[in-house]
Amino acid sequence: MTPKNEEIEVYQASRANPVVIGALAGAGAGVIAAMLLRRRAKKQGRESMITATEAIQLGLLVFGLFRAIAALGDDD
Repeated sequence: MTPKNEEIEVYQASRANPVVIGALAGAGAGVIAAMLLRRRAKKQGRESMITATEAIQLGLLVFGLFRAIAALGDDD
């Protein structure tokens, strides 16, 4: 095998690692957020864990976070 082919194989094998790590980190963060929301709702005696206004605010924050992540490394 030539050195160029080895580089390509290493690159292709390492592409899945950030995706797996990101998926695990996102799932962990989601579980922690859900536990915190449930605990807050229980403390306040509310049936719903989150109001519609809070859900919209959270959604906008998440989209802003994704936009910032997508812009990482853009030096243009």
